[in-house]
Amino acid sequence: MIKFNVFGRTMSVLKINNEWQLFNEPDIGIRSRVYDVVIPAELSEEELLIYLDDIYHELATEKRPSVIRQ
Repeated sequence: MIKFNVFGRTMSVLKINNEWQLFNEPDIGIRSRVYDVVIPAELSEEELLIYLDDIYHELATEKRPSVIRQ
């Protein structure tokens, strides 16, 4: 499992059956799958950060300008 800080939101990505799956990781509660974002299976781990930054760029703020791997 790879965790990211996506503009202040903790998310994780896991490869299951050759498919990347994206999850919300709340501070309190249970991890939930994000079904409305499909990550291409051919992306490498290194490319995930750029992909998430592209998908969620509208959440960027001056305080949180980019996605960070945790």
